[in-house]
Amino acid sequence: MNKVPMTAGGFEALKEELRWRQQEERPRIIEAISEARAHGDLSENAEYHSAKEAQSLNEGRVNELEDYIARAEVIDVSKLSGDKVKFGATVVLVDEDTEEEKTYKIVGDQEADVKSGRISISSPIARALIGKSVGESVEVNAPGGARGYEIIKIKFI
Repeated sequence: MNKVPMTAGGFEALKEELRWRQQEERPRIIEAISEARAHGDLSENAEYHSAKEAQSLNEGRVNELEDYIARAEVIDVSKLSGDKVKFGATVVLVDEDTEEEKTYKIVGDQEADVKSGRISISSPIARALIGKSVGESVEVNAPGGARGYEIIKIKFI
């Protein structure tokens, strides 16, 4: 069983989603199924089939969340330190072509959200950054082509 690294915040978010799916979404779907059953013939009942599909998707996500929570290796980022990039680090980079500054936090796969500045540990940019120090340059082979970045700050927050 492979452990899944995640921050404490990511772990809490998964637990909250699981709670919501089990205690709020599941009863809502069950109610929709029983209401659709009351309409009669199930073979041509679109509401029934839609509710059953929603139930299947919800139960699949519940199983997925339970698996991630069981395999979670929660890493307290506030207790990390050092001068090299590793899981949990917040890294400030400068794009060597555009001089644009970007800040990314390296997190687990399940909590990644590029729009919020959280990138997955398995993403091309995170893999290129791991083990590097301030002042080093990295080349990232991303889907849009190779990009160069210089690390200007590493912090653990």
